[in-house]
Amino acid sequence: MPSVKPKIALTMGDPAGVGPEICLRALADVDLQDECQLIVFGDAALLDRCARVTGLAVPKLVVSVADSYESLAGPAVVDLKRIDADSLVVGEISAASGRASFDYIEAAIAAALAGRVAAVTTAPINKEAFRRAGIHYPGHTEIFAERAASERWCMMQFSPEITCTFVTVHCGYAEVPKLLTMERVLETIELTAENLEIIHGRQPRLVVCGLNPHAGEHGLFGEREEERIIVPAIEEARRRGMIVEGPLPPDTAFLPTKRKVTDGFVCMYHDQGHIPLKALAFDSAVNTTLGLKVVRTSVDHGTAYDIAWQGTASCSSLFAAIRLAVRLVGLRSPKTVGH
Repeated sequence: MPSVKPKIALTMGDPAGVGPEICLRALADVDLQDECQLIVFGDAALLDRCARVTGLAVPKLVVSVADSYESLAGPAVVDLKRIDADSLVVGEISAASGRASFDYIEAAIAAALAGRVAAVTTAPINKEAFRRAGIHYPGHTEIFAERAASERWCMMQFSPEITCTFVTVHCGYAEVPKLLTMERVLETIELTAENLEIIHGRQPRLVVCGLNPHAGEHGLFGEREEERIIVPAIEEARRRGMIVEGPLPPDTAFLPTKRKVTDGFVCMYHDQGHIPLKALAFDSAVNTTLGLKVVRTSVDHGTAYDIAWQGTASCSSLFAAIRLAVRLVGLRSPKTVGH
């Protein structure tokens, strides 16, 4: 761990969801304070209202985005004043919440790119609220990829139990085959290998999933995506020295015996990896975006409107995301910046 505690920007997420509550819990956690300095990008008045409703501690230190918060000694809130705390309806989707959550992300990314914080951890957003606000990004991953001017990037869901990366992410199933190219599959394999080597301190062992049932079964299913796209990417990855197996049929790739000897699974589409990952590690998985100029991690759950502001939301995924951000900040060297 770095000798100086890293500053981690924590975006508040959708104000009407569990984001404010879990951010308050993170600000108050003594163990997290020993590991890093948390700076929540959100609305102070709304956090104050949430604290009163849930019985959690009210944040002590509030600053504006223009303040020199780099010199702050403890956890703090950067008050962006994006939403009226009194008029917010908890547990309901709204354009106002969508706009506010987007603005929190934008401010945190700007702080990270300017070097004012070491990493960004994000609380959950709601995609429908984004759309109502006229924001057309399908998720955090695409926002970070664009703002960080990344030429190559991919999503990784990381946990001690299972880790998956994704060639495609937020798109319909019918779109997936059109988005698959040998270059994109290879890029995802490379990003996975590079970053898991940083995390584990050794060369990782990877499995690449096929797109079709039975991994296509030699052209019986699909349009020979395995033979035309996935196999050539795997062969090139091996030529570059990576340890890669596949393409394996998705229905057997995640069996316990295979997970024991695999550091990361490269998946062709969203649910191919998210279903086994959430079944096995829902409370411990962390979403991170590989290939950015900044470290970014996130919870692996949604806004949970049905339990918002009730004092019952689990913080395990958020705390794991913050701790992975701290770990990645400590492990990254000048050589790996931008990978």
